[in-house]
Amino acid sequence: MTRHAIVIGAGIGGLATALALHRIGWHATVLERASELGEIGAGMSQAPNALRTLDELGVGEQARQAGVPTHATGNLRTADGRHLQRARPDDPAALLAFHRADLHRVLLDAIPDGWVRTGAEVTTIRQDGTSATVDYSGGELSADLVVAADGIGSITRRLLWPDTPPPRFLGRTAWLGIAPFDGLPGSVTLGPGAYFLIHPLSRARAYWAHITTADQPEVRYEHEKTEVARHIRDWHDPIPALVNATPADAVIHIDIRDLDPLPTYINGRVALLGDAAHAMSPDRGQGAGQSIEDAVVLAAALSAEPTLQAALRRYDTERRPRTQNTARGARADGRRTTSHATYRALTTMIRLTPSALWRKGIDPDSNPTWRWHPPHLPDSRETGTAARGTAPRSRAVSGHRIGRGR
Repeated sequence: MTRHAIVIGAGIGGLATALALHRIGWHATVLERASELGEIGAGMSQAPNALRTLDELGVGEQARQAGVPTHATGNLRTADGRHLQRARPDDPAALLAFHRADLHRVLLDAIPDGWVRTGAEVTTIRQDGTSATVDYSGGELSADLVVAADGIGSITRRLLWPDTPPPRFLGRTAWLGIAPFDGLPGSVTLGPGAYFLIHPLSRARAYWAHITTADQPEVRYEHEKTEVARHIRDWHDPIPALVNATPADAVIHIDIRDLDPLPTYINGRVALLGDAAHAMSPDRGQGAGQSIEDAVVLAAALSAEPTLQAALRRYDTERRPRTQNTARGARADGRRTTSHATYRALTTMIRLTPSALWRKGIDPDSNPTWRWHPPHLPDSRETGTAARGTAPRSRAVSGHRIGRGR
């Protein structure tokens, strides 16, 4: 008999979860509170661990077609333009850069029609020994499992983990943008208390992010583009040109937060996934990648273990150490790269590192985070179950349904 899951959140983690469940013969209904599907107008990179996981989901080829190789980890400069490390043109790029919407579309196109419901805001979650029930703005759904991929501000975490501290402001803020700019190889520029990241994107675009220290969160400006331009006006080319080429209404300003480690990612028939479980700073470029890993590990456990409870325990045991270690590392990296006190020592160390040794250090086989390999997902033909089951039990279901044709 086909088993059913409710996935809360239709971001990259939620869609990866739906696809992983589809691969093992489960049916999923994805509840997304936004009225339309999409991702913020920003970029990101995915490392080899995430790309291997996308392969396991069956969408690795499509993802590679949507992404662009970036040498950001090999091209390091100071704000005055001095090179600290420089990638050679023939160096293999370990990272692929994406517009978030492009990777989101790859995942959305791979899941069955009608699985995603928009305008579906979750209000309560109830569970007993046989099912979990979600009340949302369109009615009520019951299923065997609830997977909460509803982000750093997770309503699920607030409802079922009420003693968990809220996300913590890390003393840094970031401006993000995408500009029509072709031919950039990707780079990171370090300045005192700040850095500037560039990734090339498809369709002759470039993604940029300026991360700097901030005394308090929620400080916003009437003209965000003018403010970030002020911060980088003396930085080397093409940084000012990139910001100038970005439409003013497309500059995004966010504060950087993460979560303190949770004691568990599971509660009965409910599992937290992605930022809902382990939101982390962006300094290792692992936020979305870790959520994709979560999805595959959860599905693998569900396909291998004899009971739902055993599968969730396995998921929790396997994912908490890795994701929480990654989050701690990202937090430490962020402090180090935006520290006024250690800026001179950091840039001197990078500049004096022999280029061959630097390239070895950013090689996928030398990076413990990147070396991770996903478990195998048996598809529904191997498990002998139907890939498309009937929908979860539902009452007064409403909300726009989005399938691969959107």
